[in-house]
Amino acid sequence: MGLRTRVGRDDMKTDASGPTIYEELGVRTVINAVGPFTRYGGSLMPPEVVRAMGEAAQAFVDIDELLDKAGCRIAQLVGVPAAFVTGGAAAALAVSAAACMAGADPVKAMQLPDTRGLKDEIIMLRVHRIHYDQALRVAGARIVDAGFTDWSSVGDLEAVLTERTAGVLYVAKSESMAGSIPLHDVLAFARRHEVPVVVDAADELPPASNLHRFVAEGADAALYSGGKDLRGPQSSGLIVGTKDFVEACRVHACPHYGVGRPMKAGKEEIAGLVKAVERYVQGDTDAYVRCLRQAVAYFREAFASLPHVHVDADPTPIPGEPGSYRLPSLQLKVDGGALSITGAELARRLFECDPRIVVGVAPSGIVLRPQMLEEHELPIVVARVREALTV
Repeated sequence: MGLRTRVGRDDMKTDASGPTIYEELGVRTVINAVGPFTRYGGSLMPPEVVRAMGEAAQAFVDIDELLDKAGCRIAQLVGVPAAFVTGGAAAALAVSAAACMAGADPVKAMQLPDTRGLKDEIIMLRVHRIHYDQALRVAGARIVDAGFTDWSSVGDLEAVLTERTAGVLYVAKSESMAGSIPLHDVLAFARRHEVPVVVDAADELPPASNLHRFVAEGADAALYSGGKDLRGPQSSGLIVGTKDFVEACRVHACPHYGVGRPMKAGKEEIAGLVKAVERYVQGDTDAYVRCLRQAVAYFREAFASLPHVHVDADPTPIPGEPGSYRLPSLQLKVDGGALSITGAELARRLFECDPRIVVGVAPSGIVLRPQMLEEHELPIVVARVREALTV
């Protein structure tokens, strides 16, 4: 089936007869049935990405030049005016906020996070608030909420607009929520008031077309995680956008001395992300999603006969629909009364078994996402879930 390409256990060894680094440290590895979460190591890099990082580690370069050439290469690959590699998607949020507030002015860049005399308010729809928006505050920005969690309008954006408004952060995954506003309406609002819009698209892949979609629609920048579906280095992120905005981001990021200096993307991460993007845009998303559907079908059939368990497979949009694919997953809803177990307890049992398995937790069961699984791991997950339900 080839659910994903990964570095195998033997590839991790420098000595084929010796232990892996995780074994040396006494750290148990996990079977990842939850998806590319940072908490569990993001994704696993394919061999060509690992090779690029290894090659980059063997020589010295001028980092500014490397960032410039890497950005040009990525921009060409995805079809955007400019691109910039950061030390993760949260770092991209921080330097984007700095760019909104201080532009490309190196003096103002050194002033941050002190925002006296600068526009320092970033508007967010209330329903778009996320844990990661703390990164905006790291740069010195103040977040201004607009609208309500169950209903919002462009008028709510107008109501909080002030002379201190520096930009708007729009979280793409929240666009379909009841309290959201379509991105095109937010972009129209921002154009009227000459306010930049940054789209947090950290987990909006696939399809690969989303790498240029938001900028093509008029956003000043869109931000992505390098360590999720791109399969790049976990500590990498990507900003794509207009040339002016991306250039402003560079002023605030390593190797310069703005607020982004501690969020370093090293030469290895930069090289690895270039190779990951190159690989990603050449991939077949439809074939990939079909493999995931096959994995979900395997789970559905394997669990269909379990007593007191209801199998609920999530639907997947037809390829070609606007926006991102909703990657196939499966929820096992357990009858807690009959089985005397909650979803959280079932997840705990799976995490404590051997091999350790991590799954999503739902109110009445668990969620299995095959995005990070290998084909040979599917029957292991099935067997361990069956065991955990009968303990």
